[in-house]
Parts: sequence; C-alpha cells; structure tokens
Amino acid sequence: MEVNKMKIFKGDFYRISVLTDKLIRLEYSNNGQFEDRHTQLIQNRDFGEVEVEATETPELLDINTNFFRLRYNKGEFNNQNLFIALKGQFFIFGSRWYFGEPIETLKGTTRTLDQANGAIELEDGIISKSGYAILDDSNGFISDEKEGFIKKESEVDLYVFAYGHDYRGAIRDFYHLTGATPLLPRYALGNWWSRYWAYTADEYLSLVERFEDEQVPLAVGVLDMDWHITKIPERFGSGWTGYSWNRELIPEPEKLLKKLHDKKLKLSLNVHPADGIRAYEDAYPAVAKRLGLDAASEEAAIFDIADPRFRESYFKDVHYPLEEQGVDFWWIDWQQGTQGVQDPLWLLNHYHYVDNCKRKDGGLILSRYAGPGSHRYPVGFSGDAFITWESLKFQPYFTSTASNIGYSWWSHDIGGHMGGYYDEELQIRWLQYGVFSPITRLHSTNSPFNSKEPWFFTKNTAEIMKHYLRLRHQLLPYLYTMNVATHEEGAPLVSPMYYFYPENEESYRVPNQYFFGSELMVAPITEPMNKDYQSAKVQVWFPEGKWYDFFTGREYAGEVVLDIYRDIESIPVFAKEGAIVPLDGSGVNMGVDLPEVIDWYVFPGTHHSFDMVEDLDGARCVTTLSVDWNLGTIQLTVEGETGILPVNRIHRVHVQGSQDVVVELENKNATVEFTVGEKQTVNRNEAIFQVLKNAHLPYETKEHLYRRLVNAKDANEIINILHHEDDELRGRLLEILFISEP
Repeated sequence: MEVNKMKIFKGDFYRISVLTDKLIRLEYSNNGQFEDRHTQLIQNRDFGEVEVEATETPELLDINTNFFRLRYNKGEFNNQNLFIALKGQFFIFGSRWYFGEPIETLKGTTRTLDQANGAIELEDGIISKSGYAILDDSNGFISDEKEGFIKKESEVDLYVFAYGHDYRGAIRDFYHLTGATPLLPRYALGNWWSRYWAYTADEYLSLVERFEDEQVPLAVGVLDMDWHITKIPERFGSGWTGYSWNRELIPEPEKLLKKLHDKKLKLSLNVHPADGIRAYEDAYPAVAKRLGLDAASEEAAIFDIADPRFRESYFKDVHYPLEEQGVDFWWIDWQQGTQGVQDPLWLLNHYHYVDNCKRKDGGLILSRYAGPGSHRYPVGFSGDAFITWESLKFQPYFTSTASNIGYSWWSHDIGGHMGGYYDEELQIRWLQYGVFSPITRLHSTNSPFNSKEPWFFTKNTAEIMKHYLRLRHQLLPYLYTMNVATHEEGAPLVSPMYYFYPENEESYRVPNQYFFGSELMVAPITEPMNKDYQSAKVQVWFPEGKWYDFFTGREYAGEVVLDIYRDIESIPVFAKEGAIVPLDGSGVNMGVDLPEVIDWYVFPGTHHSFDMVEDLDGARCVTTLSVDWNLGTIQLTVEGETGILPVNRIHRVHVQGSQDVVVELENKNATVEFTVGEKQTVNRNEAIFQVLKNAHLPYETKEHLYRRLVNAKDANEIINILHHEDDELRGRLLEILFISEP
C-alpha cells in the first residue's frame, strides 16, 4: 500500500474524509454536492495532515490508520457495503461498526430537567465502551454571516469517532471540531441567588445586605419574571413575556442596579420571549418605528428570532436600553419547543451569547441546552426539577455525563425548584453537591414556604449552609483555573471516573462519583441518613494510589470499593496523592475580586505542580506551586502580568502529612507563610466507640463487641468479627479499618 498524505476520498456521490487517525467524516449526496462551510454544529474540520494507507479500485475503498480500518464497497451507504473496525480489543468479539447500526454510547445530556422527578432518558454522546460513536450533522444548518443559518441539503453527513477508550482525546477533538467552550467570566463561578418571587427593590437590597451581614458571599443576583409587568390588558394576552419594568415593585431600576453593582454583584433578568413585543411595552414605539408596524392598531412585533429585522429591533430597541441601565446578562427562559424549521432556542442562545460577548467582562447567558454544539453558549439552565431525593440522586450522574457531549457548564436549581416537601437534610445534601458542581445557583419556585436563604431553615441547618456557600467562594482560585483548562485544553471541570480509568470496570459502576477538576474526586451523598447513626453513606471506588479526605486529611488506600459514611455536616471529597489546591483565604467578601490571600493545600505524593491562573481586564498572571516530596522542597513562582495582583498578596502553604519540607522560593517578592500540619489519622478505638455508641443495640452487646474489636490482632480478625453484624454497623466499622492508623 502507498502512504497517502491526502485525507479526502471522493466519488460521484460519496466523500470520505479522514480528519484524524481516529475521526472520519462520511458524506453521501445523490446530487454529488458536498458541504465545506461551517455549520451550526461544525466549526473546524482542519486537524492538519494525517497519515493514511489506502487501497482504491473502481469498486472498493480500503482505508487504514493506526487505529481503524474502513472498508467501503462503493455504492449507496448501507450496512452491507460499509464498515469501520477498530484496531484494539474493546469487545471479545471485536469492535466493528456497520453503517446504520445503532450504537450504545455512554450517553450525553438532554434539553431540560423540567418536571423531572428522578432519572430520565439522555441523548447520546460521542464516546462509548465499544470504542466508536456517531455525531450526526445530516440535518444541520449552514452558518452564514449574512444569511444566518440555512438548512443543509446533504443526505448523509456523519462524523465517526473511533477513539476506543481514549475518552479524553475524543472530547478534546470534539471541541476542536465543534468549537471550544468559552472562558466563563470569573463571577459566574461564585454563588448565585435566584428565586421566583415578586421582590420590591427594597426587599431585594435588604436580602443582599442580609447575606452580607451573615457573611455569605454572593456574585450574581437573578430577578425572575416579576421584574417586568405581568398584569397586562386582556387584549394583549398573557403577561409571561415582558420587557417593561414593574415600577410598582421597582420604581427606579437604575438605582437598584447601581446599588447591586456597588456591592460587586452582577445582575441577570429572566425573559420569556415567545410573545414578541406588544404595544404596552416601553420599547414598543421604537420597535414599531424600526419595523414599520401600525402602532395605531397596536400591531405586535411577532417573535421571529430568525428574521434579521426583528432580531435587530429585539436587541437594539428592547435589550440594549435595559443593559444601559445595568443588566449584565440574560436568563433566556424559552419553553415553547422547536417551532418552525430551525429551533428558536438554538438561535436565541447563539445571538444572545454573541451579543453579550461585546461586553468588556465577557459573554454569559443562562439558557437551556439546544443540542450538540450548545457548549459554545454557556451556561446551561437545567430546568425545574422536583424537590425530592430522587431528583438529587440523578443530578451528579446527569452533570458528569453531559461532558460526553462537551456540555460542561450545567447550572441546576440547587435545592430543587418545585413540588416535593420541606426537608432540611435534603437541602443540605443538595447544597453540598451544588458547591462541587459547575455552577452554584440557589433557586426555588413562587411559594412563601419554599426558599433557599440559609436563615429560612433552623439554626444548625443555616450554619451548615452558610459554611458551604463560603466554601464555594473560597474555591474560586481553583475553579477559575479549571475554567481556563476547559476553555484552552478541552478538559471539563466535571469528568466521569472512566475518563481516567477506562479499562477498570469499577469506574463505570459509580455513576455519581466524578473528578472535580484535576485535583479532587467527589462522591456526593444523595440518600437520607440513618437516624440511629446520624450519618449517611455513599459507595466510593478509590482508584490506585493514596487518597486523602480533603477536609480532614485522613488517608485512604486505593484499589478498593468502600462504603463511606458522613454526618450531615460533611460531603465526601478526596484529594489524590500529590494534589495541590489553591483557595481564597481573604475572608468573606461579596463579588469575585482577586484575593489578597491564597491558601495552598498540599497533599503527600511525589512531584507535582499546580499553575493557578488569574485574569483581569485581558491581562493574565500564572502562579505556580511546585512540590517535590522526595527532595522535601516547595517552589513558588509568579509569571505574567503581576500588576493585576493585589499589592499585599500573601501565600499560605498548608502541608499535610510531613514534617520534612523546606521552603525554596524563586520569586522573592512573594510573601509566603508556611505551616506543616500533623498527619491526620484516626484513633481507631475511639472511632469504634463512637460508632457503637450510636448503634441501636443492647448495652451488653455493644460492650462485648467493643472488647473484641479493640483486642483484635489484625484486620482479618476484625472482618471476621463483623461478619454477622448488620450492613449499617459493619459498613461504618469497615471504613474505620481502611483509614490509615496512627
């Protein structure tokens, strides 16, 4: 065979393009016309040259790369004449895809969780255990700067991802093909406050001031639909759509927005655009003039976001005046389905995001998912889920699996939106998960009995909630760095376990466990606790190596599946050995200013470094902390536009588990405080006592069991002693056994 540097193989009605040695485009057109322009989904087909071996005759095309073989007996594409076989043993009977065969993928995401009470069916992603998956652009739209989005005419236009178990490679190339996830503005990573409630301006300001007084930081405020007039004359229909301030509630919008900005908050307004712009709206005279409407007869501007004339008026006459008053971005609450040839949700997301990118602090919208490629328009609003344990249990899996179609920035209604019941334990567990999810946005429906302010609950619950909301803002240095990695490296913040351990079956059996950035592994608790023991459990798979409880520093051995138990104040978060996690140590502040104090938490390992990225007004500074545990050294360097950093920046390095570390600084201008914590271990006997203390057992039984356990010679004897105990007791005691001893 000859080595062919050309990657395109074309006949009268077919075209096969080898984009990489793992990615193939298949096109078939009865009119022999093929599409090279950008589409709504596809942004960049150029991956550079790829080395291909090919044999071609008038009847046959046989293509080989290092990772797949494609065989095509020329004719109309079908499962008799076209297949792709992977070079790798992914199934015992081989990994071969015949054209048209359905593929069981590891799933992707879906449009919304509206009305969902627990698990729902998800659409497909671009990775699978079988090693191949399909991205279908056959029914897509051409992206044309002048004409907008034009329906394609091709019969078949498929992209075959033949990446085997290189899941991370597949996602990176998916981003190359469909466009990168944009860099989120820093404020999007802080705490959001949202509630469907008819706030007056004074009530909203008082609420924000209460958050300040309670030392709970916020970054984003959201006003749901009651910001605008909802009680309108009957002749105009429903007040669901609206663009005119409700002056009875908010008489001076500019003053409200300025005060919120003075408190360093960004503000978003909810819009339901389906009913267009009607004659009662403040913006109507300008809209009518631009569009030539009959204002005397109150002719409405019918919603049609695909129409360039309507779109121009929609932004210039309706949204721009509100933005000039101080609105930072829009919550596009489209719920009217897919009307017409093109999905209005996609168009709304696209045009709103592109328009918002003109702002100096970067683009942002809040809207529902509109199909593959939607990752280019963050962030996602997942819809109105029920307030139940079933809903919470589904969300970690739902969020991490969305990365399989590149959709990494889901924003959920933390605590649930509607229905359900009052359950403080559920609220705490949901918030704990929310802090370790892409976007932390508290939200609830229009009910006086349903709200998410910490002080709405009992004192103990309020304190726990406030602690976790503060923790979210502490995580900003870490989160923003991961945000950069998502944008520049195609590395989602939330990743399923199988991204890093694809050949280990255990990684597929923990759907609610995930990696949170490069350093942390999270296993949220999504079930009620055992009232006797006052703790709840989650099954955790620890991959090879050592793992450290992020909050206590307790060490867990790897290569084990273990039930982990936590009281109501704790969520299982683990740092892998060598992990370095930067936190904001400046105290509680509204907004997301670059912190004066960085707390670096360093966990035992070998050699590891972490590049903390900070951006401000287009300038970037990178601070690197490098730790070599073999040499016992730490180096801290600061590079880039250091002028954006606080003048009195202090670094505090908190080392877990070693007394033999010295500080070595390359950058003498950095102020570093250094502490070495004692290795966090468990007093096994004391821990056993605490578990038995809460057990629902006779005192004599507890005493007998305690004596046997503390006098056991080794772990095997402890396991034998626990063999006949109930699952709840045995599991709690076994976790103690697997934590490092003093």
